[in-house]
Amino acid sequence: MVNWKTNLYTCWLGCFFTGIAISMVLPFLPLLVLKLGVQQNETLWSGAVFGITFLVSAIATPFWGKLSDRYGRKVMLLRASLGMSIVIFLQSFVTDVWQLLALRAIMGVTSGYIPTAVALVASQIPSEKSGWGLSVLSTAQISGVLIGPLLGGFIADMVGISAVFISTSLLLLISFLITLILIKENFKPSFPSRAKIDSSKSILSLVSSPQLIGALLLSSMLIQVMNSSINPILLLYIKSLNPGLENLAFISGAISAAPGFSALISAPYLGKLGDRIGIPKVLFMALAFTTVIILMTFFVTDVYQFALLRFLLGFGEGALFPCIQSLLIKNTDSSIYGRIFGYNQSSIYIGNIVGPLIGAYTATLLDFNFIFLIVGILIIANTINLYSQQHKTDTD
Repeated sequence: MVNWKTNLYTCWLGCFFTGIAISMVLPFLPLLVLKLGVQQNETLWSGAVFGITFLVSAIATPFWGKLSDRYGRKVMLLRASLGMSIVIFLQSFVTDVWQLLALRAIMGVTSGYIPTAVALVASQIPSEKSGWGLSVLSTAQISGVLIGPLLGGFIADMVGISAVFISTSLLLLISFLITLILIKENFKPSFPSRAKIDSSKSILSLVSSPQLIGALLLSSMLIQVMNSSINPILLLYIKSLNPGLENLAFISGAISAAPGFSALISAPYLGKLGDRIGIPKVLFMALAFTTVIILMTFFVTDVYQFALLRFLLGFGEGALFPCIQSLLIKNTDSSIYGRIFGYNQSSIYIGNIVGPLIGAYTATLLDFNFIFLIVGILIIANTINLYSQQHKTDTD
């Protein structure tokens, strides 16, 4: 007997542990690169080790999504959690930076837990609760990403960097076990043949509006560009606002985490609101709110103004990805949820790569504040395009 609430909360735990796994070791990768003997181009190596996981994940995730549509979502959840557990465990024993780079790439290949969990929940949850359910699920990764660096820092200080990898591996093994024991799925593929699922023409016939789906995927990418564009130069930006500021690293970490905390507060409430008044209305209200906050950030002159705006930004961001996922559900046949959410996750990974590049180049060529102006303009253009496609779908 399938209980969608049990599956939702089990997937929440799995996504929570995955969020920790993604973020727990990231702060220490540059230090590990130095520890492995890299003495030249340390920044280049650190960037490559950081980015290759997202790059490979962006390529691999749609493939795993296609397999989840064919063979079931639970088996793909088990594959991802166990695969990442093994690969992260092996990273604790690397003796050369090339080994680390290769294992980080393989970690990208084993990815796919979060979009598969979304596909599983989306296929089982009652349609009138989809906004709330996906919003609750989104808080899992947010929580994991917030806790991961803190937990990793504590373990690294107490035991060592290798212990961080081993601890992360154990968390993912727990995710594998609870998925194996608790998640129930009566999976029956909707496709009559393998040929049909591999046909792009057939895939397009199972969405109500390919243009709207494309606009939603582009929105996911640009939202992540907005989230990540300030990351590579956050500490330098804060220092430029208040040159004599003490505890710079702590303040940078707190400001980096601020949108996540406010998103945790707002996401479930905005999800319920979307179920009541309509997902598109909440999505466009959230896009308008976040755009205003981003453009206001262009004018900040003090770190405390910046911190307040970053915290306020999260209240709008709490609705963005869940609303996009809900609209993907409403405009897509359930038989291709795995592939669609795989594409959506790939879009987010691409945003994770493009965002820091935009931020770094803008800060170099213009000034720090212009990052927010450029990102704000991108979000405005995207909102206009998304609204146009949504309006066409509603009137057809």
